[in-house]
Amino acid sequence: MTRKLLLLIPAGGPGICIGTKGDSPLARRCAWLGKLELRRRRAAGRIAPITNVTHPTLTAYFPDPSLGTGTAVIICPGGGFRELWVSHEGTDLARWLNSIGVAAFILKYRVMRTGDSDASDSAKMAERRKTVIPLAIADGQQAVRLVRSHAPEWGIARDRIGILGFSAGGYVAAAVALHHDADSRPNFAAPIYPGTPDDVTAPADAPLLFLVHADDDKVVTPLDHSIRLYAAWKRLGIPAELHIYSAGGHGFGTRKITLPAGTWTDRFRDWLDVQGFLKRPQS
Repeated sequence: MTRKLLLLIPAGGPGICIGTKGDSPLARRCAWLGKLELRRRRAAGRIAPITNVTHPTLTAYFPDPSLGTGTAVIICPGGGFRELWVSHEGTDLARWLNSIGVAAFILKYRVMRTGDSDASDSAKMAERRKTVIPLAIADGQQAVRLVRSHAPEWGIARDRIGILGFSAGGYVAAAVALHHDADSRPNFAAPIYPGTPDDVTAPADAPLLFLVHADDDKVVTPLDHSIRLYAAWKRLGIPAELHIYSAGGHGFGTRKITLPAGTWTDRFRDWLDVQGFLKRPQS
């Protein structure tokens, strides 16, 4: 059984693992992962993607307690299951979520191995992609379980946990919305210009859904992905909201672009508010 670690990395600080103390093998492994994460950040720089993730982790960003709403969002960056763009599809969004009182957890899910002699072999890379996708989905499911299991101590409501993803990360978010048990079921899902599984039949307990796409996305077309998801939800009468912008292409994330697609976070905030996720919990 693969051990999945919840890794908290404060800005500029060392990694610490929840539930591990002292000199146990798990504690030592957590410390090693924390150092590895910091080395990756320093080597790659803020805007470079992270590659060759073999140890899935969550990085937690908590809002000021005076702003806390009890809502949490697990963020899954995109990158075609080859890499993870954790800047404009991760940390920038996490900080914005904190500003509206929402806790954020960036999921570094497992991706395919790259940078070796087989990386130029399209057939072998396609096989690696096929192999890693179920692992990435399992990481998404486990992320929801972990956040829910620690919800009380982190000031998070167990029924206010969502998962949001971009592109390949949107595939992960959509797959978790489609396939889950009681503990891994998100209360809402927000796939942003997502890829989607072949079968998008919504389960009876499908979570609330928020979708964003650009009509001119040539990498992942809205007709074949977001619109299919929206239609699957509506067939069961489950609440869903879909925004398709005329322009924006693929991968805009939280970049500051001079197009209406660049305001999608405002629409997400509005949606969270309408659903009651931004209301402060009763004390």
